[in-house]
Amino acid sequence: MNADQPAGAPATDLLVGASTDFLRNFSPFNRMEAEALAFLAGHAVLAFHPRGADILTPEMGVPRHFYIVQRGKVQARQTGAAVVTEYASLSLGPGECFPIGAISARRPSTNAYTAAEDSFCYQIGADEFLQLMQMSPVFHLFCTQYIASLLTQSRQQLQTTFAQRAAEQQTMTTPLGQLVKKAPVFVTPETSTRSALEQMELQRLGCMVVVDDERHPVGVLTQSDLLPRVILAGFDLSRPIGELMTANPHQLAATASAYDAALEMATHGVRHLLVVDTENRLKGVVSERDLFALQRISLRQIRAGIENAADIAALQRASRDIRQLALNLIAQGIGAEQLTQFISALNDALTRRIIGLALEEHDLVGIDFGWIAFGSEGRHEQTLSTDQDNGIIWRCPERQDGEPIRRRLIAFARTVNHNLAACGFPLCKGNIMASNPELCLTPAEWKSRFGAWIREPDPQALLNASIFFDFRVLYGNEHLGDQLRSWLNKTVKGNSAFLRMMAVNALQVMPPLGRIRDFVLEDDGCIDLKKSGARLFVDVARILALRTGVDSSSTVQRLRQASAKMGVSTEEVAAIIDGFHFIQLLRLRAQHLETEHDAPGDNRIDPDTLNELDRRILKEAFRQARKLQLRLKLDYQL
Repeated sequence: MNADQPAGAPATDLLVGASTDFLRNFSPFNRMEAEALAFLAGHAVLAFHPRGADILTPEMGVPRHFYIVQRGKVQARQTGAAVVTEYASLSLGPGECFPIGAISARRPSTNAYTAAEDSFCYQIGADEFLQLMQMSPVFHLFCTQYIASLLTQSRQQLQTTFAQRAAEQQTMTTPLGQLVKKAPVFVTPETSTRSALEQMELQRLGCMVVVDDERHPVGVLTQSDLLPRVILAGFDLSRPIGELMTANPHQLAATASAYDAALEMATHGVRHLLVVDTENRLKGVVSERDLFALQRISLRQIRAGIENAADIAALQRASRDIRQLALNLIAQGIGAEQLTQFISALNDALTRRIIGLALEEHDLVGIDFGWIAFGSEGRHEQTLSTDQDNGIIWRCPERQDGEPIRRRLIAFARTVNHNLAACGFPLCKGNIMASNPELCLTPAEWKSRFGAWIREPDPQALLNASIFFDFRVLYGNEHLGDQLRSWLNKTVKGNSAFLRMMAVNALQVMPPLGRIRDFVLEDDGCIDLKKSGARLFVDVARILALRTGVDSSSTVQRLRQASAKMGVSTEEVAAIIDGFHFIQLLRLRAQHLETEHDAPGDNRIDPDTLNELDRRILKEAFRQARKLQLRLKLDYQL
């Protein structure tokens, strides 16, 4: 209500109604409880701020009001920034609020808020703000987990958009406990194998679970085990099943989602998962058949199609199915971290099968090697548009000429690279592929290569480090990769000059946030979500991991583990990771419309095509990237 409006005037109800109508257009007010929204609209005062006027500054002390922009633009500038740059400022538009952190903590704001143009802002008092937080769980969540709250609503909107498809198939977010339809059948380790097999036949079970006296799962026997372990091995059926079972079976909590089960099955190549309650007691069994009912494209079909593929044509079909399944999961609102893990897990299986087929053509028996994935694949962060970045690490036997071995490995790699391209992973334009002799190296040669980049970090060396330091062994001897990672962490941790140069390089690209406009766009009116988005998080996470000795190659795990070692609050880290995930999700949502990997513009997005909520989250995601970069700036005094 307007401060100049006399109390009890007839226009008051109209003003409150107008305030309510405005607030309903923006999150979180559009989801706020009716009583809380009425309280906010009834206490909101609409104030005018002419262009150039300071609305709130640190010098004003603890904020007396909470503001919601109604019209115009408000510029937020970091305290102490001598020059207003894209790095130090951002603009707030209608529906956006400030200063959430300062007013919640009852401390002066760290930003100065100035009207960038003639603007109107609703304001409520600090006490009313705190009262509103107590009244409204929705508003409380928004203020304490700002970006997470927006992301939740965005996923809900996406699911609504895909409502027809979602209605045709149950969601992969269904808890496993809801998929368990009947009481579990189980035996103890002492049960004779014959008796257990008779129960499997009688009840038509695909597996038999073995539990201890407290009903904790200790093993499992599946139908696929029978041929190699019982029939061909001539196993005595009178002996206890405990001698035959697979110990430590894969299991998940009843609260885990169907997606979690699908990812576990895809990662480990199993067809059954045990579902346990909060006390780790057997609740039931979920099979691929159960998950098949949740999706048109069966995980079992894809996995079986990969494992049983006899030629590249079959793997090409599996590659297309992976993309279709990813689309289904996007439609169901699955988060970006889970989506990229899922895509990476299935693409890993696809790559391993391609390697397996190539090994049938090339005799590498006795050669100790590992197939290395670099870049996004090395970070488990593949989207639907990823070219090849790979190499080979191999050990040369003592007193043996290594060059003939290298030639055999390179010939093998050419076949793999060619077949990966046939399955939708384009050949790397920069020739970062295992068939390049420069990337088929022994451990000593890899250390020499890495060491040269670290000792003399010129621009090309820094670019190489940003690609090659994100590695993992995808096939073969993983120990070779672990040893290289351990050596790399130890070498870089003691070289502060190299880390500082990496930090300088990481700050060359800044978040595309405008001082007046929401975003700084490129000439075509778009933002490159890879170069100006995901890369910002990836580059800083790599530096933090090297500095703190984190072994993981995943951006999210690097941020979590390095931040824990550095004492960064979990809330701050969670907001940064949410920002990274949203940018990844936008990339996936854009790419699923493309028919080919690495299509031109598949990482570019026009912000004007986004709905208002997603524009707002994208702006917040870039703010989180800037926070991460600012930490790097301060750490290295750049």
